[in-house]
Amino acid sequence: MTTTDLWQRLRRDHPRLLDAAGGAALVAVVAQGVSADQNNGHFFLPGLASVLLATASTAAVFLHRRFPQAVIAVTLACTMALGVLNTRLTVALAAPLLVTLYLLAVRTDRSTALRASVVSAVLLAVTALAFGPGGPIGERLGVLAWALLPGALGDSVRNRRAHLAAIERRAERAERTREEEARRRVADERIRIARDLHDVVAHHIALANAQAGIAVHLMDRHPDRAREVLSHLTDATGAALQELRATVGLLRRAEEPAPLEPAPGLDRLPDLINAFEQAGLPVRLTVAGEQRPLSPGVDLTAFRIVQEALTNVAKHARGADAEVTLAYTGSRLALSVANGRAAGRPAPAALRQDGPGGFGLIGMRERAVAVGGRLSADHRPDGGFQVTADLPLRTGSRDTPAFADQGEKDLHR
Repeated sequence: MTTTDLWQRLRRDHPRLLDAAGGAALVAVVAQGVSADQNNGHFFLPGLASVLLATASTAAVFLHRRFPQAVIAVTLACTMALGVLNTRLTVALAAPLLVTLYLLAVRTDRSTALRASVVSAVLLAVTALAFGPGGPIGERLGVLAWALLPGALGDSVRNRRAHLAAIERRAERAERTREEEARRRVADERIRIARDLHDVVAHHIALANAQAGIAVHLMDRHPDRAREVLSHLTDATGAALQELRATVGLLRRAEEPAPLEPAPGLDRLPDLINAFEQAGLPVRLTVAGEQRPLSPGVDLTAFRIVQEALTNVAKHARGADAEVTLAYTGSRLALSVANGRAAGRPAPAALRQDGPGGFGLIGMRERAVAVGGRLSADHRPDGGFQVTADLPLRTGSRDTPAFADQGEKDLHR
């Protein structure tokens, strides 16, 4: 522990002990000042008035925390009186005043400390000139120097403490910011993992569920077709297990490099549509405009949105068909996945955003927003459901959305 640390600990934990030690030292200094002959250095018995003034001045210092300005006034008056009664006004006689000027500068603002120091210096200088021994004027005005010094030292200490306190506050604020940023990143990572698990696993489970339902329906009358559907069911569950194992493996081995195989994109859309058709969901794909390359993040987002939307159709609108539309306009891609109402079935209320679970639509919207796009999902007038997303071809594009209304297009011009 350094000397500074020890002093700070004593000042914080034992202020009264420090006051007692400082008071004892102050009494010794003032006693030497009132009993020493400044001309020959001999000691003598001081007068009663000097003893009372020295005692009052020293005792007043102990009240500096409660009455700082009043203590300055008392010690200043006592010091001036001692200067009148003694042959020379010395630093020892003025010690209580100098201590209180220092403490005032440490604990108050600069202007208050400066006023107190200047007033004290002027009055002490007047006392030294009027009642002190003769001699060079410069020597007698030396009282100005040691009367102003405590205020300057106290101001320096106060500034240093304020600087250190500001550094500590900034360090604490930076630490809180780092902790908040770490918590935010953990939350974002949890959301990303949840979204990826939902997109990957829920898709295959929904396909498996649809294929199992078809197999049960065909088992009695068309066992050969049921057997074919069950073979596709095995493929779907196997793919689900493989992708789940890969995702969990990445979480368990975070220190290992990520796999190098490319993320799925719209180039795998035919395979996705074929898997849904094998599960009994007819899907029609329409591409409008000249196809353009997408950035990897946008390509993955577009694929996941189509995958999730078709999964919802397979779960909630069995017997209906779906239509996937990709429209390339300018530097934007507008994609939509729509389905009609299945014969004899009510509208798929579970697809509403506020329905139970609701994580599919939330995940699709988060993915679209993350790449600078937007997504909407609502019921169609004919009773079906439609998911529409507008995405930039490149991440960070600020062009007009492909399905923006006229007012929005005017704003972008």
